[in-house]
Amino acid sequence: MNIPADLKYTHDHEWVRVEGSTGTIGVTDHAQKELNDIVFVDIDSGLAEITKGSQFGSLEAVKTVGELFAPVSGKVIEVNAALKDKPELINTDPYGEGWMIKVEITDLSDLDSLMDSEAYAKHLGQ
Repeated sequence: MNIPADLKYTHDHEWVRVEGSTGTIGVTDHAQKELNDIVFVDIDSGLAEITKGSQFGSLEAVKTVGELFAPVSGKVIEVNAALKDKPELINTDPYGEGWMIKVEITDLSDLDSLMDSEAYAKHLGQ
């Protein structure tokens, strides 16, 4: 299982990569494996803000739908448009090309309640 050390993780299997005050958000390798073949990503292209813990979209797989929850609060600065035509990027590259949104984090202390890679691995029972 791929659990990059430079990310922060939620109990709901989202990750955030922080560079300055910008957070790039996606779902973990574990989540994409559980969902299996992702066929549709539902994130409003006009999404302006997210609030920590609130739903900001969903992923549709062949047999199920998974909700996406914000790991931090912030102003949305970009939605990954490539996922509209290639949702499978989440399956093939969840920590790279399969990212979902980028936000300007409004309160960096939101990161304090997230797990590091070791804690996330324990959360998964590894």
